[in-house]
Amino acid sequence: MSETIKVDIWSDVQCPWCYIGKRKFEAGVAAFGDDVEVEYHSFELAPDTPVDFAGSPIDYLSERKGIPVPQVLEMLERVTGIAESVGLHYDYDSVHQTNTIKAHELLHYAKAHGLQLEMKESLLKAYFVDGGHVGRIEDLADLAATVGLDRADVVRSLTENEYLAAVKADVAQATEYGIQGVPFFVIDGKYGISGAQDPDTFAQALRQVRSERADTDTRATEETHA
Repeated sequence: MSETIKVDIWSDVQCPWCYIGKRKFEAGVAAFGDDVEVEYHSFELAPDTPVDFAGSPIDYLSERKGIPVPQVLEMLERVTGIAESVGLHYDYDSVHQTNTIKAHELLHYAKAHGLQLEMKESLLKAYFVDGGHVGRIEDLADLAATVGLDRADVVRSLTENEYLAAVKADVAQATEYGIQGVPFFVIDGKYGISGAQDPDTFAQALRQVRSERADTDTRATEETHA
């Protein structure tokens, strides 16, 4: 039997396409029908954002990125519609634009405790759907407790910057890979898929890896018996 296929995903907690891409990827994995191991990696879309940014995502995109407000509204309406198509109910009126460095540290903490996937889903839902604040330590600790992590230890870890180096390492690896936008999926360490692609794109890539592994196993068996 071939080993489980590993998929490394670079994404940001405040990236609307990352949550959409997560749902499409999950649908692709379901269609693929075999075991897949997922690991999330850090990528900061807006590292210059203050933790307590005084404004909405509309203000951020218009003021910091120089995009005209009507264009921003059009962009958000479009992405909200696409999110609805995969069962996600974005509420941009309640979104707290913030710095996500601590959220990324929390994801590394959660990975160390075997709960990274649950924590990732919880953070995305908090940011886009529930109007939660994913930049402040106390809020993040509250959220961490809901997935079964030790709240007090999360506060300690985030206060001590325990996983800051791990976040920076992820960002550096993204640069090394040439990743300029997220979500970005690396399948089996060799195939890259950029963006929130259709489920079939992910399923096909996973099938290709499985097929290549089967061919390799067959050749190895033939050589052993030659």
